Amino acid sequence: MAHTDSRTMRRVLRREIAGTIGLLTDEHDFRVMRRYRSFTFDDHAAYLKHVEGLLRTRALQGSHTTIALFDPEEYAEFCTQKDLDPDTPSSRTRFTAQLAVTGPTLPYDGRPLSDLLPVLVDEAVRQATWEYATTLLARLGACGSCGEDIGRAAFGRASELLVRILDTAPHGDRHLVCSVTGPPETLLAALHATDTGDALDLDETEALEFTTVLALGLATESPGGLVIRASAPGTPDRVYGWRLRGYGLVPLTAGEVFDAYCTDVESGELISPESNVDYCEPPDLGEEKPAHGHNH
Repeated sequence: MAHTDSRTMRRVLRREIAGTIGLLTDEHDFRVMRRYRSFTFDDHAAYLKHVEGLLRTRALQGSHTTIALFDPEEYAEFCTQKDLDPDTPSSRTRFTAQLAVTGPTLPYDGRPLSDLLPVLVDEAVRQATWEYATTLLARLGACGSCGEDIGRAAFGRASELLVRILDTAPHGDRHLVCSVTGPPETLLAALHATDTGDALDLDETEALEFTTVLALGLATESPGGLVIRASAPGTPDRVYGWRLRGYGLVPLTAGEVFDAYCTDVESGELISPESNVDYCEPPDLGEEKPAHGHNH
């Protein structure tokens, strides 16, 4: 009887333990991990099928599981830093435990992995973009003339501009995209604001990432742009935007916005505009002139 009670208690306790699975999302990463003899899977599709089965089983048992992006290169670095043998399941477990704290994760909610994987990859890209932009802002240091921290000042400036953009936008949900062009690649950040009727509902992480990328563009005076799409029931969507110039934003004309949305990026050919969408000029943000940066 006591033995049965112990097994019952262990089953109950297993439901109290949250778990994280480090997932190899693409074929290339999977092939890299196959160099370890202790990694016994030999087919990526079969591997994903088994992972999905395990996730479903844990969900049926009442266990909560999060999914993390397992990067073989980061794993190898982790093992080197911790002086671990990378060819052991215990090392992979320790790395996955760290991912649960530091990396992008998604809770398993019953959706197919084919639906969850793109979301997980997008989360990883978002986090990497924010970390990269934050690092570049920090490296800018202090202004040689006035001593002000350039990155911090640019972040404050970007925050002010974001507030003005949201405040002057038409009623309805607002979707914003900011792009900053520079070596080695273009950085993108998106922000969605839901109009609840009384206030705007923002995701704080999205807002932080968006403001950081905009701040980097302002601080480095890099080429870039910002567009917003305002959507409300019963009215056409309104799309407008600005280009980054100096330490501020310069309004795009309605024609420039139309061209940006109705031109194929790869071929340069015109594509049909969306129905029920107005491409227009942005409202006045209330600035007499753009503030100057630190080009004293």
